[in-house]
Order: sequence, then structure tokens, then C-alpha cells
Amino acid sequence: MTTPQTPIDAAQAIGQIAVALPGSTAVFRRLKLDYCCGGQISLQQAAADKGLDVQTILAELATLQRSDAAPQFASASELIDHILERFHDVHRAQLPELIAMAKRVEAVHRGHPDVPAGLADLLTEIEGELLEHMQKEEQVLFPMLKSGGNPFVVHPIGMMRSEHVEHGANLERLAALTNDMTPPAEACTTWRALYAGLKQLGDDLVSHIHLENNVLFPQFEAPPADTGCGSGGCACSGD
Repeated sequence: MTTPQTPIDAAQAIGQIAVALPGSTAVFRRLKLDYCCGGQISLQQAAADKGLDVQTILAELATLQRSDAAPQFASASELIDHILERFHDVHRAQLPELIAMAKRVEAVHRGHPDVPAGLADLLTEIEGELLEHMQKEEQVLFPMLKSGGNPFVVHPIGMMRSEHVEHGANLERLAALTNDMTPPAEACTTWRALYAGLKQLGDDLVSHIHLENNVLFPQFEAPPADTGCGSGGCACSGD
């Protein structure tokens, strides 16, 4: 994941952009721009060959550039809105494209010793679990938190924390299957773009979980009871 990113240059090779900017492959596939076998030509030339406006393409690619900077929020409601836009919406866009690329890599390179066999199935499993998790947050937990919370909100929060642990375990499975998202030296552009996208998914999911576990949820969880003697009103001495 790039942070913060410099503007994309139309003179860059389209294959270089595909690897450097996760999510760009979906744009290129939709526009039928060959970023893999024909990835050595510039984006400018690729667009011209298809009769496409390169500035329009650059503007769309710019929307994929994201910053790792941690913004400040005045309220839990603002933080929730940020989580929904920056992570929930992004995960929903990331995973279908990663699954499509994984299927292609597994099919085209099935005889390669480093092919990540089973990656598409694992990503499909991760997508299903993550979509279900986010739906529970959006339909149940987040509305409760936006309304101020209640004494019972600790139960759905506990469930979400438990599922976050499972998401972390899935990231470890991804790393093990892909040699820690490191493609072989001779990997094609699609393979390298796939692993760059997996790295971004991992980074985004870790940041997503961190914001919820360490910033949002503690605002609604009761602090541990103080069993020690305070400075006043202590009855421990039994006078």
C-alpha cells in the first residue's frame, strides 16, 4: 500500500501501475487495457490505442490512492462513518478483484512450483466471513454505538473482537500460501499485482481492526472495577 502517493504519470508503463496501485487492474480490465502481456507500453499509449481519454483514466486511478495517516475524529459517530467508507467499502471492492486475479494466476501458472494453489478458494472464504462480519456491524453494533451505547453493547463488541482474531488467523493463512505475498522472480504482471493487492488487503484489514479494537470499542466498554483503596471514603480499615 502506497502512502502518501505521488500522482500517477501517464508516461508510466501500464504494467508498473498495475503492480504499484492495487485496484488499478480492475479499471484496466474493464477498459480492456492489457496490463499483463502488453504491460510494457505507457498508459498514455495504451489509452491512445483504444481511443480512450487518458485524463479520465488518471482521475479514476487517483481515487484508488489512499493514505495511511490516522485522522482524528470528534465523535464515535464520525469514526464509524470513516470505518464504513475507508474500510468496509474498500474491502467489498478489493476482494472480488483479488479472487478474479487469483483464479487467473492459478489457471495460467498451474504447473509452476510456486503457484498459490487454493488461493482463490481461501479468498472466497475470507470474503464470505468478512462480508458477514461487516453486515453485523452495520446492522446491529454500529447503530447501537451511534445512539450512545448501552450496558449490553459489550456482548456484540465481544463477538466482534473474537471474529477479529479469526480475521488475523486468515491473514496468516494467506501469508503462508503466498510466501508472505512474495511472487517468484519470473512472475507475470498479474501475479505481482495480485500479491501487491493482497498486501494492501492485509494492511487495510490490520488498520481496520486496530481502529475498532483500540479506538472505537474502548469508548463503550466499562473500565475495570477499582478494587484498591482510594484517597477518600475507604472502609477497609473498619474503624
